[in-house]
Amino acid sequence: MKKGKLLNSELSYEIAKIGHTSHITLCDAGLPFPKGVKRIDLAVEAGYPSFIKTLDAILSEMMVEEIVLASEIKTINPKVYNEILETFQKNGMNPKIVEVSHTEFKEITRESEAIVRTGECTPYANIILKSGVVF
Repeated sequence: MKKGKLLNSELSYEIAKIGHTSHITLCDAGLPFPKGVKRIDLAVEAGYPSFIKTLDAILSEMMVEEIVLASEIKTINPKVYNEILETFQKNGMNPKIVEVSHTEFKEITRESEAIVRTGECTPYANIILKSGVVF
């Protein structure tokens, strides 16, 4: 059995095979999935698993150099926005932050290696995680 925080084998595999600057999208329960992008659906019920707990587990295994957020999150969901920043800090990362419109965000997800759906039911709780390197 795997010893680390992240136990989901499908998600762990996607992180293990990702290359520098490739990206994974972590989203709330409502973000649409573009055709052709791998879907990892972790949602069990509203709020479970939470976006932040899932982000924390992902960051235990993935080095992130840049994140993309919908700019709307800062005003419409500042609690989750601040929790995102705190979670990166807790995991010893300070990625570049790129803000785009929610419409543009959805377009960028088409290039994701995978999209991970949580049970989060708060608005704009979505993030694109661009892979960094550990050296």
